[in-house]
Amino acid sequence: MGSAQPSAHGGHRAVHQTAGRPVAVRAAVLVTVLVAVLVAGVPGLSLLFGAGTAAASAGRPMPVGVVVVGVPGLEWGDLDRARTPNLWRLVDRGASASMSTRAVPPPERSLTCPVAGWLTVSAGQRSGAPGTDCARPEPPEATPDGGASVRDWPGLVAFNATRTSYRPVLGQLGQLVVDAGWKVAAVGPGAALGAADKSGKISKYAVSVEELGDLAPYRLVVVEIADLLRPPTGTGTGGTGTGDAADPAGSARRTAVAAADRRVGALLDRLPPQSTVLVGGLSDGGVSAHLHVAIAHGPSPGGEPYRHGYLTASSTRRDGLVTNTDLTATAIALLGLDAPATVVGRPWRSAGAQGETAAGIVERLAGDDLASQVLRKVQGPFFAVFVTAQILFYLLAAVAIRRGRGGERALTITRAVAVAGGAVPVATFLAQLVPWWTFPAPMASVILTILGVACALAAVALTGPWRAWVLGPPAVVAGVTSLALLIDVTTGSGLQVNAVTGYEPVTGGRFYGFGNIAFAVYSAGTILALAGISHGLISRGRRPLALAVCALYGGLAVFADGWPGWGADFGGVPAFLVGLAVFMTLLSGGRISPARLGLVGLAGLLLIGAIAVADWLKPPARRTHLGSFVQQVLDGQAWTVVGRKFGAMIGVTVGNWSLTLLSLVALAFLFLVLDRPSRWGASALDRAYTLAPPLRAGLIGALTCALIGFLMNDSGIAIPAMALTVAVPLTLAACVRALRLSPPTTPARASEPAGSTAPPTP
Repeated sequence: MGSAQPSAHGGHRAVHQTAGRPVAVRAAVLVTVLVAVLVAGVPGLSLLFGAGTAAASAGRPMPVGVVVVGVPGLEWGDLDRARTPNLWRLVDRGASASMSTRAVPPPERSLTCPVAGWLTVSAGQRSGAPGTDCARPEPPEATPDGGASVRDWPGLVAFNATRTSYRPVLGQLGQLVVDAGWKVAAVGPGAALGAADKSGKISKYAVSVEELGDLAPYRLVVVEIADLLRPPTGTGTGGTGTGDAADPAGSARRTAVAAADRRVGALLDRLPPQSTVLVGGLSDGGVSAHLHVAIAHGPSPGGEPYRHGYLTASSTRRDGLVTNTDLTATAIALLGLDAPATVVGRPWRSAGAQGETAAGIVERLAGDDLASQVLRKVQGPFFAVFVTAQILFYLLAAVAIRRGRGGERALTITRAVAVAGGAVPVATFLAQLVPWWTFPAPMASVILTILGVACALAAVALTGPWRAWVLGPPAVVAGVTSLALLIDVTTGSGLQVNAVTGYEPVTGGRFYGFGNIAFAVYSAGTILALAGISHGLISRGRRPLALAVCALYGGLAVFADGWPGWGADFGGVPAFLVGLAVFMTLLSGGRISPARLGLVGLAGLLLIGAIAVADWLKPPARRTHLGSFVQQVLDGQAWTVVGRKFGAMIGVTVGNWSLTLLSLVALAFLFLVLDRPSRWGASALDRAYTLAPPLRAGLIGALTCALIGFLMNDSGIAIPAMALTVAVPLTLAACVRALRLSPPTTPARASEPAGSTAPPTP
């Protein structure tokens, strides 16, 4: 599914493989199994394949102890060389990243509360807690043997089993260590949540590191440093760590950060040699969601030390970005244990920093959080402006087309604005080449940057030698859209991070590949670009070449959308393949039938199924969410994922009324304005079809792709809304050109060659 990220990167299980069985045979068998259970998992199927156990791995050096330090609310903007010397020393000697704290938020809020953050570490999967506020963890009940028991542990387990859709296994981290015969210790109430076993018990509990004493007997030590969870009265934390004497909240936060740093220093002084310490800001500390600190120091899961620079993980595929579920997977890997399938993170790895200093790393990671914060503030207003402007433009264009108001000048303006409007979707991604979030007025900056890029693309489309062709300017804009996103996804998807139509790390729905909105823009742009290219070739008598080009580039575009190393888009591949097949069939003069569509759809499922199985055959730590979904099918967990995605699709479609309205208005404009006779004579759409027949195939193919994408992905109405935002303005531009090439007063124009470069009638 397009943004199957909540379960993405989700879980792996060591699978016993039959000795000597060829990989090709196993792949063929698994493809067959996957097709049979693609929509719903079969409970108990995992018994056929076996499941890994939490057994210590042999043959590689492991740290003598793993210390997980949770500092809820700690952000990169809090760090300072003088005020936080101990944390700064860890950055200078270890590897660092921003942490996306992915958990189940309380109702009506979009942040990670401390209890949910600690439970997520415990389970290795998004977890939540009852209640509507972000209360601090309660101290556990002490037991006579020096251990403790988490209060209301059965209630927390029941809540996560029945009130969340992720089905986390609370106590998983602690239980794995206990089952391996090792000791676990927890310091602080939050740490008790993270270190408890499945029964909610901790074998050793202390209120401070000093009380715990010698750390050597414990293979896993979990420590809570909660100074940042004490905001000044009447204020919230979650700020940037800045302020001055006139800023009580900022001053109090700096004081709390300094106190937290001293506690970190006291812990570091007690670490046994060759221990690994993992520091994480496991949750938000105030009223807004942020990216948080993640630092690793000491031996890594491979045995070599974490190098100075950035951390990364295969769950994000980004240097300097990890998740809190990755922390759980890292601790398990450091202990030499096999992670169960319900642990969805991936171990942290060193990514290097190319000579960056600690100051440079801190500055860059603080900037990443700033970008996310600015995006979260401007995204809602931007879409409000975007939808309003689109609807207003359709209304004005309807007056120009249906009523003929404004004459030729109105058509000229309408065509120019339509071409620029069709360029806006890709401009939202290309705008990431400009650091608009650092400007004084971010909202105005992002709008002006996007408009500037869109107008530049429109200028190129309307001034080149193709400007007089019916599909010339639309094909240029669509081609730039397709190529820009194709290049982006094959080089790491950097343009989609923190774009207003992309994905942002704070929410953590997706970190790489094609997000659903990007897929909608990419697929519509690709099919319309191929329509323009084929029109130019066919008008010159080169139909076989046109069909070959469309098949080759279209196949590459679909492959890039689904390949795990690039787009990693599950639901997009069948939709894209069907839309492309509809386009190619109509372009070649064939007829569309339900049976053919069904066969193409099945081929799309087989294709993405084969890609997913190929990804599953990789080592668990290298799988994307495609391979993880195969494992979920084998484990009988697929219904949980499918149900969550379906619920998200319905929620977005029902809840996002603005995009639903935009979709309805765009379709109404297409069929009630462009497809009906107007004051200019015949239907503008019919004229465009006459002068440029491939437009019909391209438009129908793009709309088919958008409809199937709507049904198969969890972004719901957002997919057709964004696809129509590309397709309808570019179709309007072609229609306006067709009207001017064949006006009622000069019927002979209707027979003008479709590829004509003749100037418009004055």
